[in-house]
Amino acid sequence: MTRPPNILLIQTDQLTASVLGAYGDPVCYAPNLDRLAEEGVVFENAYCNFPLCAPSRFSMATGMLASRIGAYDNGAELPASIPTYAHYLRAKGYHTCLSGKMHFVGPDQLHGFEERLTSDIYPADFSWGADWSTGEQRDVTDLSMLTRSGVCGRSVQIDYDTAATFHGARRIFDYARDPGDRPFFLHVSYTHPHDPYLCTREYWDLYEGQDIPDPAVADIPEAERDPHSLTVMGQSGLLGAYVTQEQITRSRRAYYGSVSFIDDQVGTLLDALDDSGQAEDTVIIFTSDHGEMLGERGMWLKKVFFEPSLKIPFILHAPSKFAPARVRELVSLVDLLPTLLDLAGTDGPDGSAGPADELDGTSMLDTLNAPSSDPQRPLYAEIMADGTPAPIFMIRRGRHKYTTSGAFDPQLFDLEADPHELHNLAGSPDHADILATFAQEAADKWDASGLTQAILLSQRRRAMVHSALSFGRPAPWDHDPGGRDAAWFRGRSRYNDWAFDYLPPQD
Repeated sequence: MTRPPNILLIQTDQLTASVLGAYGDPVCYAPNLDRLAEEGVVFENAYCNFPLCAPSRFSMATGMLASRIGAYDNGAELPASIPTYAHYLRAKGYHTCLSGKMHFVGPDQLHGFEERLTSDIYPADFSWGADWSTGEQRDVTDLSMLTRSGVCGRSVQIDYDTAATFHGARRIFDYARDPGDRPFFLHVSYTHPHDPYLCTREYWDLYEGQDIPDPAVADIPEAERDPHSLTVMGQSGLLGAYVTQEQITRSRRAYYGSVSFIDDQVGTLLDALDDSGQAEDTVIIFTSDHGEMLGERGMWLKKVFFEPSLKIPFILHAPSKFAPARVRELVSLVDLLPTLLDLAGTDGPDGSAGPADELDGTSMLDTLNAPSSDPQRPLYAEIMADGTPAPIFMIRRGRHKYTTSGAFDPQLFDLEADPHELHNLAGSPDHADILATFAQEAADKWDASGLTQAILLSQRRRAMVHSALSFGRPAPWDHDPGGRDAAWFRGRSRYNDWAFDYLPPQD
């Protein structure tokens, strides 16, 4: 029986595809990622299915859209009864291991992983739940992300990601020391380049004299913005705020520096594979949980369906199995689980048993036969968190992107003719038939009314549980091996008070 390949899944947080050289950026310094792209398969049109951390990761892990598994916001629980890629690969004989962030919420902090080498960086309780009844979230990023961006001496996010790399690399060497008869699935997951937009002097100086591109689309007048964008911008204090060109340039430079920092972390993992003699037998996947607006349209962060927020890098590196290629077909994170099952094959303790659920994704390996063909597969995404009083749904099919919600007017964009999504065609008579077809597809796929009621009930339940558990003796759900990780965020202060409590640069 041929042993299946090892799999190393490397994931970042809030990395938009367009800043990488593999996706056309002219200045990003990321030689390790460039190497993976040159030797691997680059998926040019890869997307998340929910532009927010926890729902995106839960959807990715289960191969199902967030609406099907109750992953409505950053404070929603992933039920222990829903199998993840870690369960499926473990059933196929893999040793499953996680180092770094996964943003699991709830008392199950493993979800099929046999080992978890670090604590999570964010709280496992319901403290970040949305509340549509008030339109508020308990804790949001504010303008500090721009006014305090730039150079730092050290930050808790840097501490966290270097720890994820250290433990991940050490585990790679441990696999070589005691290989046994099981392949490994190691997921190393980072919080960079998520805001705050900070990097150390080493990475800041990489871009000295470099012409970092400005946003392709400048700030848009408030009267010309769609209602959902207005709401999301209002949450973070961007609406009506004066953001200087210096703040934009500084924040983007620090973001690029954070990407270069991540590239060094990736390099350490690649070196561990090489030095331990396991590189040839290991498939490497590099991706992110969602993108980042990074000043486009005057917007930052995520939680919208515009391309910078939704589009992510996805690189599959296995030169002995797949020739270098660039794939145009639409793929998304729900396709990851079936892709992993394809890579693992049918051998193993579970034989050829299929998934317990009907998955929303299909294997990306199916797209490799015609990498240059026009996209044919549909793409679906959702937003159900704070910033909207009702679910918002997105469908991309071919060149068109459609969004609909009971709270906002529909939008329709032709991404080939209008890649920056500046012209909403929903009111165009010439596009009435396309709009009607999309509207019917959305109505057939989602029960918006029933989903809204389920979300509201979930929010009420979680608010009650969180309130009750704040009294008496605490019983935290956080995964904290050895009780060493008190530095990470646990929802007991404002996020920005924690995130910006960094060591200043020592000039």
